[in-house]
Amino acid sequence: MSGTALWATVVAASLGCYLLKLAGLSVPAAWVEHPWVTRVVDFVPAALLAALVAVQAATSDGALVVDGRLAGLAVAALALALRAPFIVVLLAAGATGALVHVLAG
Repeated sequence: MSGTALWATVVAASLGCYLLKLAGLSVPAAWVEHPWVTRVVDFVPAALLAALVAVQAATSDGALVVDGRLAGLAVAALALALRAPFIVVLLAAGATGALVHVLAG
């Protein structure tokens, strides 16, 4: 991709994001105050984060893979379920992922 095309893409994406944000701010308050809207909006960030984590943990170059990342994710989920401090979650997940990577080759 040439430099000009790259900058055109960046500017177009920036403009699109700005217009999307402006559209969100332009929604009438009466629409946003419905109880079902607030319930849905509360779950959107968690759903987006879960989707990002799933894609990063289970894919590589567009293909599904099973490697140390999934083991690290499982250990992190277990540590969070046991209410471990966040630094412990990070260290346990990283160590597990690294150990699986070393052992699996």
